[in-house]
Amino acid sequence: MAGRGSMSDTALAPVLEKAFRKGKPAAVALELNSPGGSPVQSSLIGARIRRLAEELDVPVIAFVEDVAASGGYWLAAAADEIYADDSSVLGSIGVISSSFGAHVLLKRQGIERRVHTAGESKSMLDPFSPEKKEDVARLEGLLADIHENFITHVKNRRGDKLDQSQDLFTGEIWLARRAQELGLIDGIAHLKPKMQERFGDKVKFRRYGLRKPLWSRFGASLAQDAIAGLEERAAYARFGL
Repeated sequence: MAGRGSMSDTALAPVLEKAFRKGKPAAVALELNSPGGSPVQSSLIGARIRRLAEELDVPVIAFVEDVAASGGYWLAAAADEIYADDSSVLGSIGVISSSFGAHVLLKRQGIERRVHTAGESKSMLDPFSPEKKEDVARLEGLLADIHENFITHVKNRRGDKLDQSQDLFTGEIWLARRAQELGLIDGIAHLKPKMQERFGDKVKFRRYGLRKPLWSRFGASLAQDAIAGLEERAAYARFGL
């Protein structure tokens, strides 16, 4: 599961269904490499993982590559155990909303913004209009509620493993060793050797993942792919990656 474009329950549903149901697996291993994405999609995907795991009695083990932050960590927490590389970045248990304000630029260019609504909150945080205090307060309330949902999910999944003496929900990030000390992950390990240690040297792996559409593979959407690549690069750059 890598990149924001993949963070969709609709896209991942058939992959997850196949991974859990095909061949009666002894366990499902998740390879995670995500700096985050939609909290709703993270919640939907995480809930699907838990439903399948409990329905079919299949343990789920997550292995973090470069980063599992924000929505990426939400997904990791859906697993029964989480492992990472020494240099993996984890955490960012918080919620962010970013935008821009262009009303000064419009004014300088002699452009007048005209917006007509039915309902005083319909045009909340219009980037082409001056920011309103009441809109910011309303947004902060929404973000706080989503953050509380995130915290509840992590506490429910990690339970007593979490270091209760630390505030782990400030949006801070940690490397894997520190994340292990805080109870956010279970250890430092890589997928193949860990699964061989758990299930024996002859353990067999079946790999499932998303495939790019045929038209995309032949370059029919170069502009969209370039924009998506820039957005993903910017998301990873927030964590120094």
